Amino acid sequence: MSSTRPALAASRLACRRGDRLLFRGLEFELKAGQIVWLRGPNGSGKTSLLRLLAGLSTPAEGTVTWGGVPLRQAGADWHRSLCYLAHANALKDDLSVLESLQFLERLHGHAGSPADCGEALKRVGLFSRRHAAVRTLSQGQRRRVALARLQLDAAAPVWILDEPYDALDAEGTSMLDAALSAHAARGGSAVLTSHIDLTLRDPAPTVLQLDAHRVQ
Repeated sequence: MSSTRPALAASRLACRRGDRLLFRGLEFELKAGQIVWLRGPNGSGKTSLLRLLAGLSTPAEGTVTWGGVPLRQAGADWHRSLCYLAHANALKDDLSVLESLQFLERLHGHAGSPADCGEALKRVGLFSRRHAAVRTLSQGQRRRVALARLQLDAAAPVWILDEPYDALDAEGTSMLDAALSAHAARGGSAVLTSHIDLTLRDPAPTVLQLDAHRVQ
């Protein structure tokens, strides 16, 4: 992938949900070391846009490219370069915390070894709960387990995160800020949504207002 090209880009992008066109004409670039904060009112298509950028949905119009290559052509190379976290934590209630994190890692094509997953849980402050059933965790703890994937997938150059700050306390927020700062410092990039005002300062997020592209 050429270093002169953005990590991810969209051109003349439009998104349809059922019979409704949510937005159109969206131009977007995500560069190395950049954090983009996607904003817009409920129903404006923020989650839909993240899914388009992740290659999980097909745009109604326009194209999404990774290093100049359309996502549909990039295939497995793109998915190995991506860490996508949905708003739902996708944890299994009947598995232990460690087992559930291992399951997520294997689902996304990684080894998910007990040692690596245990180290990631240490970094999010949940190593002592690694053998506890997921169903016993608070919402904030569940979010931390999901965010442990950022420790395991740190080498993925692009992070796409849907409401990653949801349910986090002040300590969890600081932890996520630090992870994003470290990711950007090593040349990674991220696009995220958040209904909570961001405290991240290094780097200062670039704001993309989706309502500017809404179809009335």
